[in-house]
Amino acid sequence: MIGQFAELQSALEQEGVQLSDVKRVIITHQDIDHIGNLGALLDAIPDLEIWAHADEIPYLTGEKPLIKFTPERRALLPAPVLALADQLLLQLPEVNISRTLADGDLLPLQGGTQVIHTPGHTPGHICLYFGEQQFLLAADELRVVDDELVGPAPPATPDMPEALRSLKKLTDLKLNKVLCYHGGEYMNDPAQRIATLAESAE
Repeated sequence: MIGQFAELQSALEQEGVQLSDVKRVIITHQDIDHIGNLGALLDAIPDLEIWAHADEIPYLTGEKPLIKFTPERRALLPAPVLALADQLLLQLPEVNISRTLADGDLLPLQGGTQVIHTPGHTPGHICLYFGEQQFLLAADELRVVDDELVGPAPPATPDMPEALRSLKKLTDLKLNKVLCYHGGEYMNDPAQRIATLAESAE
């Protein structure tokens, strides 16, 4: 989120990572609570690489308004929320994308990290699968609520049917752990739980 760069830097340092060690940022999706520190990061690391899915790039570069802030969705927001959102949006930087990602790409990270395009929450939403570790970074495609793994939040998901269809792309993964941006880790047979969610979404 915008204004939390100090907290981000502190969290990195607790893991033994200095800002000078950071070479790239992989954008899983365009939501403001996930790209809000990009400006501060780019100020601190001018040669930082930004990687994102092709369908997300027009929103990140400013060619299109962020999908949660289209005129139609803005009209539904209460005035105080809209005022805060506009204040935050003004602070978003111009972004140049260093690498365009596509479904199935295998990235040279952690022994090979697979890009899984999971549209619905946003058009270019991606999950990242770390095969050697049997670990899924689910971003906002999944959440942990009351210690249970559930699908994306309907109010924040413009195309919920598409997001639910995207769950099927996760059902063949061997998994020990899922990490969700909202709710944290889930380790209670995540593969079976995802299969159940995908089946119930049909």
